[in-house]
Parts: sequence; C-alpha cells; structure tokens
Amino acid sequence: MKKILLLAVVTVLGFTNVNAQKIKFGAKGGLNFASVSGDNVEGTDIVTSFNFGVLSEIIISKKFSFQPELMYSGQGFGSNENTIPLTALSYLNIPLMGKYYLTKGLSVEAGPQIGFLLSAKNNKTDVKDSFNTFDFGVNFGLGYKLNNGLNFGARYNLGLTDINKLDNSSSKNKNGVFQLSVGYFFF
Repeated sequence: MKKILLLAVVTVLGFTNVNAQKIKFGAKGGLNFASVSGDNVEGTDIVTSFNFGVLSEIIISKKFSFQPELMYSGQGFGSNENTIPLTALSYLNIPLMGKYYLTKGLSVEAGPQIGFLLSAKNNKTDVKDSFNTFDFGVNFGLGYKLNNGLNFGARYNLGLTDINKLDNSSSKNKNGVFQLSVGYFFF
C-alpha cells in the first residue's frame, strides 16, 4: 500500500511539474456539519465544528487544475436528546482534488481524501483507541474563485472506510461531512 501511494504521489508531482503553468498557495477555513452512517446510528445527530488548513492550486490548463490540501477537520456525531456532542473526532485530512472550471471562477471538484485521526473524545474522555487511526473517503463539491484570490467552497466528504475499532463489535460506521469554506490564495 505504501509503495502504491508513493508511486501515485511521484506520478502526480512529475506530471504537474512538466505540465503546470502556474501554482498558487493559500489558506482556508470554514464550518463542518458532520455525522456518521452505518450500524446503530439511531438517535445520533449532526455535529457542527470547523475546518482550517493550507492548499495549493496547480493549474494544468484553462479548464483543469489539481488542488492538494492539508486540513484540520473537526468531525463526529452527537445525540438527538442533547446539544453537547457525544463524540468529537479530530482529523488531519489530505484531500487531493481535481477541479474543472465550468466558467470563469466557477468549478466542480472531486477527489480522494486520506485522513489521520488526531483525537477522539466522548464527553471529554479520551476514546481514541475505539476508532481506526486511518480514514479514507471521496470528496465532491463546488468552488468559486474571485480574481483577487478570495474563494468560496461547498463540499461533501463521503467516508468509505469503517471508523470503528471496537473489540467484539460488528458495527460498521463511516464519516460523512458537509463543509462550507472561505479561503484566500496569496500568490
């Protein structure tokens, strides 16, 4: 798996170095509306948290670009009976987004995401050992970029891997996160 990931990164970087016309760097942040799907999710509710991080946009052509990101993401799930989040999950996510510009400034985006669990708390109790440290998903979204570098995005992350690591449990759950963000490309 590590060799395949390394080969993919080298291939992408080699392709972008040869064909890239311009690279922009920036930062962004916003709101997350996170939940889980799968087994035994009755009584759970959406958790509102935040995301922030850095990104670059590698322009391949007038219509297509590649946008790798390094993002902190607050996720988890809550209880319908209580406004306090039942379980708060913190991830370091690495989305690798392909962007296609429909018109000047307006893009659709999609791509895989690798996530690494930083912490897991249930009512301030550390429960990190109950969750897998690795999360894989796919993102779909829309973006709009102004000429001055300001940009806006709406994205959904569909988790594809089971986040549970509980002994003697067959329950399988996956992350789902709707994100709204505002960012700025510095140059």
